Amino acid sequence: MKSPISSLQSWLPLNIFLIISTSVLISSTSATTIFDIPRLSPLGGILQDPETVFSANVSDDFETFYYNQTLDHFNYMPESYSTFQQRYVINSKYWGGANRSAPILVYLGAEAPLDSTYLTAIGFLTDNAAEFKALLLYIEHRYYGESIPFGSRTEAFRNASTLGYFNSAQALADYAEIILNLKEQLQAQYSPVIVIGGSYGGMLASWFRLKYPHIAIGALASSAPILYFDDITPQDGFFSVVTKDFREASETCYQTIKDSWSIIDEVATKPDGLSVLSKTFKTCDPLSSSSGLKTNLVWMYARAAQYNHPPNYPVTTICGGIDGAPPETEILDKVFAGVVAYSGNRTCYFNATQNISETIIGWRWQVCSEMVIPIGITNNTMFQPRPFILSNFTEGYCRSIYGVLPRPQWVTTYYGGHDIKLILQRFGSNIIFSNGLKDPFSSGGVLVNISNSIVAIHTVNGSHCLDMHPANQTDPEWLVIQRKAEVNIIKGWISNYYFNLLAAFRQ
Repeated sequence: MKSPISSLQSWLPLNIFLIISTSVLISSTSATTIFDIPRLSPLGGILQDPETVFSANVSDDFETFYYNQTLDHFNYMPESYSTFQQRYVINSKYWGGANRSAPILVYLGAEAPLDSTYLTAIGFLTDNAAEFKALLLYIEHRYYGESIPFGSRTEAFRNASTLGYFNSAQALADYAEIILNLKEQLQAQYSPVIVIGGSYGGMLASWFRLKYPHIAIGALASSAPILYFDDITPQDGFFSVVTKDFREASETCYQTIKDSWSIIDEVATKPDGLSVLSKTFKTCDPLSSSSGLKTNLVWMYARAAQYNHPPNYPVTTICGGIDGAPPETEILDKVFAGVVAYSGNRTCYFNATQNISETIIGWRWQVCSEMVIPIGITNNTMFQPRPFILSNFTEGYCRSIYGVLPRPQWVTTYYGGHDIKLILQRFGSNIIFSNGLKDPFSSGGVLVNISNSIVAIHTVNGSHCLDMHPANQTDPEWLVIQRKAEVNIIKGWISNYYFNLLAAFRQ
């Protein structure tokens, strides 16, 4: 196993000091399932074109290491001392070195493997590493990728007993332990640490700053819906934004979608109705109910809104297909034209057999334990009402799978959230909450400044975690300005840290 100190010593003197597609598997039968709580992946939009992502070569500047991580940071039972190998990656190409107390940017991995997808698609760190002269550290979340306790994924996911160590508090403690260990190895005790995350990882970044202020001097939390817990945010917030996005793109498109649900139901009631719907939408398998088709359409629209990134703008693409159909076209054919515009020409759509990824399995446990984000649909959207009913979710799904019940109040108990401005302005500092208002999850984000140093930066046309993606020459000006503002704030944190550090040495 490689050591980061031996790897970096090739160019460092020995005494030098040294950072949610919602990839949703759609249920075709149940109206209240785990997939009513979508993943928070920052890369969902990019994954619409998976060949581009997975064909990208990871630079040789990224080196992979493994840390012998503690299984249970919060108990002293014999089994708590078990360990597992946790993966992390370092890019030291631009680092100014520990003798200059150059900063460390730490990307907090979320509900996905820390593989080439993340290392190439999370561009904010590499785009700004040279300017900060920063060491880049990426840490994989426990139970994802290669960071699996109990020796194997089968054993780790065997039941609630082995999954019981799979939660955000343990993950934050993992990050803290790795960061401190790395700083010790590199003699970088005075290098300031900035934690960065997007989506669920953005929540982790903000919580890390609050729980471990002695380790990280600041946090950038992109598209982090920390207020979408415990009824702080109305459950229809997510789909209200989806509706707003489509209505702003095209009133006729919005109305077509809104009218389509009752027509689908009407067709389904006819003797050969499901066969007609299957043919109209070219489903991969014959439909067994109209609810399966409607659920797929709902989440297609939701993904398009969440990842409505330039230059393709999926919402505009779907509406272009719907509005571009000839005037005499039937409504369901218009809707299908939107499906084709979004997904491209395929032999079939929707209900093909899919492999359930490790990420979906992991997120299923997380939302059945603590990440209970109550996303529902009310009468105020372009969708048919489909409220989130906690008892159905709890008893009808989570208990049946794991034998345990979710704890919907635990996130706000452990991290806070209620009266957040009143609370955090008294003791919190140095957190950036960035959001794009076209992102449905922005409805649960922090959109106003809490204090002078806990700030909200949002863009009217921004989408989910767009500021985390690599900079591109075609980026709109508002996105360039957003990223620049974030960088300038982080520079201020680091400058203030150095000022205080110098003052301490002079005493």
